[in-house]
Amino acid sequence: MSEERLPEYRVTARNTSADSENRIHDDAVAQRYGFRGGLVPGVTVYAYLTRPLVETLGPAWLERGTASVRLLKPVLDGEEVTVTGAITARDARGLTAALAASTAASGECAVLQATLPAGSPTPVNPALYREAPLPAERPEVSRARLASLEALGTPVTLYDEARAAEYLARVGDALACYRDAGGWVHPAFFLDQANHALRDNVRVSPWIHTQSVVRHLGDARVGETLRTRGRVRSLFEKKGRELVELDLCIVAGERSRQVAHVLHTAIYRLPAPATSA
Repeated sequence: MSEERLPEYRVTARNTSADSENRIHDDAVAQRYGFRGGLVPGVTVYAYLTRPLVETLGPAWLERGTASVRLLKPVLDGEEVTVTGAITARDARGLTAALAASTAASGECAVLQATLPAGSPTPVNPALYREAPLPAERPEVSRARLASLEALGTPVTLYDEARAAEYLARVGDALACYRDAGGWVHPAFFLDQANHALRDNVRVSPWIHTQSVVRHLGDARVGETLRTRGRVRSLFEKKGRELVELDLCIVAGERSRQVAHVLHTAIYRLPAPATSA
């Protein structure tokens, strides 16, 4: 089949974490590590990438679609981001799509591979994702500390109408399906909660989200409480950077209905910045 182009989406990037604990979003700190300025969060860039998908595929993708996002280059506050993409294949098993987010300064900054399977998603084994308390005092991040965790402490978030409105304003998404009581939880909010699964368990700064693999397992709606259960899946080093991969299941409501499975990778320790002579 020939490619079916998705609607192009243009948005002015916003550094939604400029005042956060993670100082990689601060201009001065980011510049010491060799970046042009404070990084727009990868989760926010992911939100931009999902816009053409949801505009085209609607709630079906939110309920059972998948996404694999890789964050390649930084996006800075105020830059215009252009999201382009296409449906690249359709068959009896579903469809696949490829999208990219670009800026004038950096070219292609992030890529997203997505699918919309024809069948229902396969749930995860709940025994692997137990609920655990968050630490009363977060320890400093270290490889040994992350390796010692049998289960991550569980962030718990009520995604009510006020939280939904605040989040949609942050990422600038005006699609009607996310709004008001009974609207869908924005898919990027799952990765926001994945970030919490790291930073609510250890003190870490600066750090950088690099990629995520997401499977939507059911509908998640405004008004529900989300719990992000998980564990450390792997720890590794690449080019002097220390990385962690989290394996997370997000559940919703009183019956802990599975709504998303996320593999979430981040650099938790960057090489020390070069010192001036």
